[in-house]
Amino acid sequence: MVKFNVTRKETSPIDGQKPGTSGLRKKVKVFKQPNYLQNFVQSTFNALTPEKVKGATLVVSGDGRYYSKDAIQIIIKMAAANGVRRVWVGQHGLLSTPAVSAVIRERVGADGSKATGAFILTASHNPGGPHEDFGIKYNMENGGPAPEGITDKIFENTKTIKEYLVAEDLPDVDISTIGVTSFGGAEGQFDVDVFDSASDYVKLMKSIFDFESIKKLLSSPKFTFCYDALHGVAGAYAKRIFVEELGAPESSLLNCVPKEDFGGGHPDPNLTYAKELVARMGLGKTPSQDEPPEFGAAADGDADRNMVLGKRFFVTPSDSVAIIAANAVESIPYFSSGLKGVARFDIVLLRSMPTSAALDVVAKHLNLKFFEVPTGWKFFGNLMDAGLCSVCGEESFGTGSDHIREKDGIWAVLAWLSILAYKNKENLNGDQLVTVEDIVRKHWETYGRHYYTRYDYENVDAGAAKELMAHLVKLQSSIPDVNKLVKEIHSDVSNVASADEFEYKDPVDGSISKHQGIRYLFEDGSRLVS
Repeated sequence: MVKFNVTRKETSPIDGQKPGTSGLRKKVKVFKQPNYLQNFVQSTFNALTPEKVKGATLVVSGDGRYYSKDAIQIIIKMAAANGVRRVWVGQHGLLSTPAVSAVIRERVGADGSKATGAFILTASHNPGGPHEDFGIKYNMENGGPAPEGITDKIFENTKTIKEYLVAEDLPDVDISTIGVTSFGGAEGQFDVDVFDSASDYVKLMKSIFDFESIKKLLSSPKFTFCYDALHGVAGAYAKRIFVEELGAPESSLLNCVPKEDFGGGHPDPNLTYAKELVARMGLGKTPSQDEPPEFGAAADGDADRNMVLGKRFFVTPSDSVAIIAANAVESIPYFSSGLKGVARFDIVLLRSMPTSAALDVVAKHLNLKFFEVPTGWKFFGNLMDAGLCSVCGEESFGTGSDHIREKDGIWAVLAWLSILAYKNKENLNGDQLVTVEDIVRKHWETYGRHYYTRYDYENVDAGAAKELMAHLVKLQSSIPDVNKLVKEIHSDVSNVASADEFEYKDPVDGSISKHQGIRYLFEDGSRLVS
């Protein structure tokens, strides 16, 4: 057994290491600065209670973007030096963000160990490569992102850090081969367990959905399917689930080989960046010569976001989560027992504040509890842990449930396939299947249609953006002046009824999150959110 020593390395604070809603994201060249990653990792260890570090089990993996493999080796050596007992790494360093959450919650080591947290190496839907983005975030023992109380401590630690601990003489671990590598240190044995990236997650999905019914749908000659991983980590799961488990032809998979630079593309599952899928589904600028598939979906870099498409038809993220919620009980076994009789009133629907009100209407129609939370999955997690939430979603292509504590892109795709399988269970050999478009239009007939548009402004001047946001807040002091301005833009627009900066009080722990977005609420129920 290789022995290692602990070295205390002097360092000093580095500006700008405040975690956002999904951790710390910067350009690769920033992370490669001396001590940049080390400062953040040590500040995280210092923010945790001793029992979450000493003798603990940590997961370290990510979406496989550029610099991930180097970062994994650095974190392993720092974990060993800080007294961590074992580190679990997905093979090749690959684990989707939802799979990390599932591993924390579900996986049990050969010695009975359970993970107490995870470093996830991802910048989500941001581009990857030597000149692009890298990111790191810490997830807690519930599988969800660290709450603001922890991220605030991490940030404060980055401003005062003087040293970090590292086992410099620990050799790099081969993360391409499944197995356990053991080392010896002053505090005892330290293990690195490289495991199959997909097995735990696939097992969880099979416990939630009726794979046999989905398999029958995919085997129907009238149903065609296409899935685009955009060269992100979802590719590590797509073949296992859609091809090997559900029987879809391998030709239905697009860009499912994970790449460090996502193939030079932008791994954001929307109509702009998922160009190949959009064209195949008949929604491109140039009409496809081939008949589009009946169903298509895409994932982002770390596989927690999703886009759902029908033949020549786009499903907005806000509609998607509402439709899943409206059909969950009859279509998805995971929800069937929990929604029998009065038990259904224990189910709660949630959406982030910027998401359209489509989910609100479903909750009201089905007499379900409902919460509106700020952007960031950590706000959903608290409610889930308290047994107050089952289905949730956000406008930025994020959808999920309480099976884990992260949004889950593949889960959302399987949920849609479950709904389609249920709607077509008596009609797989009929003349015409119930389509994605049919389901969406039927939903609009029942619940009404919510028009929604999101505009993303990238690489704008930070100072000018702050000035704009400050101006929008200032305007809220005089609603009559705002309405005058609105009428000058378009006379038919409804008047503004109220305006505020969204503030959220967590019903579980009473914590208050301020400045969570600027809202203008119109008399006709429409909203403008910044």
